[in-house]
Amino acid sequence: MIGYILKRLLQVIPVFIGATLLIYFLVFAMPGDPIAALFGDKQPSPQLHAALTAQYHLDQPFIVQYWFYLTGIFRGDMGTTFSGQSVNDVLAATLPVTGRLAVMAIGIEFVLAIIIGTFSALRKGKIFDNSMLVVSLIFISLPVFVLAFLAQYFLAVKLHWFSPTVGADNDWSGMWLPAITLGVSLYATSMRLMRGSVIDTLNQDWVRTAYSKGMSRSRVIPVHVLRNSLIPVITNSATNFGVLLVGATVTEGIFNVPGVGNTLFHATLQHEGPTIVSFVTVFVIIYVLVNLVVDMLYGLLDPRIRYVQ
Repeated sequence: MIGYILKRLLQVIPVFIGATLLIYFLVFAMPGDPIAALFGDKQPSPQLHAALTAQYHLDQPFIVQYWFYLTGIFRGDMGTTFSGQSVNDVLAATLPVTGRLAVMAIGIEFVLAIIIGTFSALRKGKIFDNSMLVVSLIFISLPVFVLAFLAQYFLAVKLHWFSPTVGADNDWSGMWLPAITLGVSLYATSMRLMRGSVIDTLNQDWVRTAYSKGMSRSRVIPVHVLRNSLIPVITNSATNFGVLLVGATVTEGIFNVPGVGNTLFHATLQHEGPTIVSFVTVFVIIYVLVNLVVDMLYGLLDPRIRYVQ
C-alpha cells in the first residue's frame, strides 16, 4: 500500500510539469496585449507600457517566461497579478470559498444519489422508480444556468428561503442556494449509476447466498449491497469535485460567489498568465490527491481490490 501511494505521488511531478507548461503556452499564445487590457479603454504611456512589460517579463521568449514562473513556484511564490496583488493572496482568498461550495454540493449530490438510487433499485419498474428516472432525465437535460435562475427566483425571490446572492456572506450558511443548485444538477447521473450498481449487486450469487443463510433484508442491503455498490458513485463524485474546484464559473457568476471561477474568468479576460497557471497548478495537484484518496477507498469498500506493488 505504501509503495502504491508513493508511486501515485511521484506521478504528480510529470503531471505538474506537463499541465503548467501546456497552460502557460496557451496563455502565451493568446492574442492581444495584456498590458493594454489592464488599462481598459485608456492607453498607457509608452514609458509605462515598456516598464510594465519588462516587470512581468512579457518582453522575454516563452521559455524564459516559463522558467521565471517555475523557479518562483519552487520558492513558494506563484507570481503577481497585473494589478500588483500576490497570486498567493488571491488563491488564499478564493479557494476556501469555492472549496466550501464544492464540499456542500458534492455532499448534497452524494446523499441524494445514494438514497434515491437505492430506493429506485429496490423498487425497480414501479411508480417511484419510473418517476425518479423521469426527474433525473429532466435535471440532466436542464443547463445549470437555467436551474440556477429557477432556484434563485422561486427559492429566494418568491419563497424567501435563501438569499438570492452570496457576496461577502460566503460562509457555510450563505452557500446553501448555489450548493443546492449544483448538487441537484449533478445528482442525476450519480443516482442512475447508484441504481444500476445496486440492481447489478442484487443479482449476484453471494447476495442470494446471504439471504439463504437467513440474513435479514435490513442487514444484507446496507452492509453487503450498498457497500459494494458505492464505487461508481464515489468515482463520479470525485470527478465532479475536481470539476467544481476548478470553478463553477456560471453558478458563481449568477449567485455572485467570490470564488475561483469568477477570478479565473476575469484573469482570462486580462491575460494574467501567472494567475491562470497558478490556479490550474493547484487544481491539478488537488485533483490528483482526491483521486488517490478515492483509490484508497476502493480497497475499503471492496476487499477483492488489492494494490499491486
